[in-house]
Amino acid sequence: MSDKGEQTIHDVYAYLRLHDTKAAIDFYARAFGAKELFRLVEPSGKVGHAEVKIGPVTLMLSDEYPEMGIRGPRSIGGTSVSIHIHASDVDRLFEQAVAAGATVVRPLQNQFYGERSGTVRDPFGHEWLLGGHIEDVTPEEMQRRYTELFSEG
Repeated sequence: MSDKGEQTIHDVYAYLRLHDTKAAIDFYARAFGAKELFRLVEPSGKVGHAEVKIGPVTLMLSDEYPEMGIRGPRSIGGTSVSIHIHASDVDRLFEQAVAAGATVVRPLQNQFYGERSGTVRDPFGHEWLLGGHIEDVTPEEMQRRYTELFSEG
């Protein structure tokens, strides 16, 4: 075993699996202002890989490949991941996403951790937690408020 020194991570990308990547790119443009960087399309029309930029972040996308175990939320009956977008005007972003066709999972509300946030599900089954900063909260204060939530009721 060779000693190569400390590993450096340069980027982390979310890679969404979709039943219709072409439609998803259009939806993400309308809902979140995504800009398509490129896509690789098979002769059959299936999208093998695409990249879009939402704000400063690159999101990778592809159509499903069930034969390789690559399935999206519709095929597996849900998702276990939520993608968080932090925005300067979360109310406007939330309205924009719903107007584009997203379904409200949890409406916008002020949260104990200092953020106004809510969750939407896109037409492809992926969930998006949309949030915006409303106050600075220390980890200790967050824990106090979190604990208080469990003592109410």
